[in-house]
Amino acid sequence: MIETVVGWLNGIIWNHLLIYLLIGTGLYFTVRSRFMQFRLFAHSWAALLGSRHGSKGGISSFQAFCIGLSSRVGTGNIAGVAIALTLGGPGAIFWMWVVALLGMATAFIEATLAQLFKLPQPDGTFRGGPAYYIERGLGSRLWGSVFAVLLIITFGLTFNAVQANTIADTFSSAHGIPPLLTAIVLVLLAAPILFGGMRAIAKVAELLLPFMALGYLLLAAIVVGMNADRVPEALDLILRSAFGLEQAVGGAIGGIGAAMLNGVKRGLFSNEAGMGSAPNAAATATLPHPAAQGLVQAIGVFVDTIVICSATAFIVLVSGLYDPAQPGAVEGATLTQAAVAASFGSIGMAFMSVVIFCFAFSSIIGNYAYADGNLTYLGARSAALSGFKLLVLLAIVGGCLGELPLVWALADTTMGLMALVNLVAIVLLAPWALGALKDYEQSRSHGVPVFNSYPNPHLPGRIGTGVWRKEPAMGTAPGE
Repeated sequence: MIETVVGWLNGIIWNHLLIYLLIGTGLYFTVRSRFMQFRLFAHSWAALLGSRHGSKGGISSFQAFCIGLSSRVGTGNIAGVAIALTLGGPGAIFWMWVVALLGMATAFIEATLAQLFKLPQPDGTFRGGPAYYIERGLGSRLWGSVFAVLLIITFGLTFNAVQANTIADTFSSAHGIPPLLTAIVLVLLAAPILFGGMRAIAKVAELLLPFMALGYLLLAAIVVGMNADRVPEALDLILRSAFGLEQAVGGAIGGIGAAMLNGVKRGLFSNEAGMGSAPNAAATATLPHPAAQGLVQAIGVFVDTIVICSATAFIVLVSGLYDPAQPGAVEGATLTQAAVAASFGSIGMAFMSVVIFCFAFSSIIGNYAYADGNLTYLGARSAALSGFKLLVLLAIVGGCLGELPLVWALADTTMGLMALVNLVAIVLLAPWALGALKDYEQSRSHGVPVFNSYPNPHLPGRIGTGVWRKEPAMGTAPGE
């Protein structure tokens, strides 16, 4: 009964609502921002590369970027891409690209809003995200709390169980390591990081993420280079399948509808643009202008999907193991591992196990960081936060030891509901983020952009958080 209800809900959310809302809002923000993801692409990279310092004792822009990318770059980049290929055909990769390019504008809007409405914490860091900007920007504590609860369930528990399950399954099938042993090791590694607080999570993410991403991209480049003659065929297959022109794919797994549905769903699961998760990381950064973090987080979507997910897709498609007529012959992360093993043998299989472990583990700590901010929003204190950390560790153990088809389905449901709440909020609050973008570009023309929130002719009103310069507290008359 539960599986039936969850399947029905997912059908409504994904088939009839989100697939259109994600693309529609991405188009809307792209046009309203004057195609910022393309117009400011080079500048966004420069902002990212120059963002490692200057946090003044808080969390730097680069560290916040790494926390967000740690959650984005997970099993969705390996297993998720392979699942999209299995269920939607190669055309799903094209729709992942589309949702990512449009999602860069969406990611900019939500990350900038998170910065605008963030709140300072006693430890010198910041917390923010959709729950905060829904309450402070839209005046709804109720919907802010609804979003916070959905995120805590989705990222704090469900997604962490899924990531742990992928690690345990990989090590069990490829190396015969018992899932219980994997669970024990994961708990021993995760516990000191989770209990070390946001700064510990930021430091680990900053160290782990660049190395694991670059290592995987180097592997992909070698695999593709060894099979360069198959690259044009793979590109042709992606483009033809995206529009239902590949007869074998259309007959086997549903043509353009399946390609679009699975590409958008897995693309969102991977890059999270519009879901409302990454803004929780974006809000933690200490920097002089909120739009700067929006630009940096937009690059996170590009890196996650256009770069890393594409790397997985081409590893699989040029390997010769993927058959469009029989897409389900090998599934999930096993398909990606087998594709690497086809080029490197057992060494490739071992390397992929390490990659999957690093990707999934980085997601676990990034996911907890999201949940932490929303628990704080709901008023959780030290004891409650410690209790939740123990629940996260239990979810990791349960994920390692259990079978998770229903958990995956529930993750799709809660992720979809999160996205629906967040998309409505950011459309309504878009004038704030677009105003911040105008202020950023105007300030940039005069030197280093520095944000003054009050008075600011580009903003529709006052923020009232006391974070940004020259901003009187709410209830204070101008000039006081």
